[in-house]
Amino acid sequence: MPARTLTQDDPLDDFERREFTLHGATKTVYVAGRGPAVIVMTEMPGISPHVARFARWVRDAGFAVYMPSLFGRDGAVASAEEGATVFRRACISAEFRALANGGPSPAVQWLRALARVAHVECGGPGVGAIGMCFTGNFALSMMLEPSVRAPVLAQPSLPLDDPAGTGLAASELAAIRERLERDDLTVRGYRFAGDQFCRAERFAAFSEALGDRFISRVLPDAAANKQDLPPFFDSFVPTPHSVVTVHLIDEAGQPTVTARDEILAFFAERLRP
Repeated sequence: MPARTLTQDDPLDDFERREFTLHGATKTVYVAGRGPAVIVMTEMPGISPHVARFARWVRDAGFAVYMPSLFGRDGAVASAEEGATVFRRACISAEFRALANGGPSPAVQWLRALARVAHVECGGPGVGAIGMCFTGNFALSMMLEPSVRAPVLAQPSLPLDDPAGTGLAASELAAIRERLERDDLTVRGYRFAGDQFCRAERFAAFSEALGDRFISRVLPDAAANKQDLPPFFDSFVPTPHSVVTVHLIDEAGQPTVTARDEILAFFAERLRP
């Protein structure tokens, strides 16, 4: 993959910009690559150059990437103020329901429909999905869509007001566990040990609900990148947080690179015939 700067806006010119109307809502989705489909859901405050870099790694590993625009300015290195505005809007949006009493997010219904479309377009055994930060637990909720077979939860941060919350109803978790057992599938989760937005209590709750079908990876804080952080992260994310994007150190042997490669291998194992 050719090197691209992470400190300037990314034109996303190697993705096809498509519009999908599903469940009565139209969203932009950036599509690239060939092979089984993987839905890459952005972290806050939107599809940044770091998120696009991860999507390109997925594409270059032999997958068709579908990267929906869910919030923020696509390709932007958001200023601290712009990122904070995006975050506040998402927090009060009925589409995302960021708090514990909000119930399942309506956005997940749209994402499940996108997975169905992507599976039809790309074929194969099924679809992968990775959610990051604000969208982290969406990848788990998407397991109620039969086409989704490889869910990854990267530092899932909702609900914001309950560190032990999963963002899913007990009935949803029970249905997902039943499916995992029936189809012999697993869920992978990644976080940094000192992450204040995705704390140990949340992974403990996932483990309690899903048993050994939830495979967690907790990285030491010392493994996080601390150089050239985007303004939003520099101002509002005081602890290591984004395992495969901003806080990834792109050097061989680094724990974050190992995590990235585990995720790519997981997609290959579950999605390639």
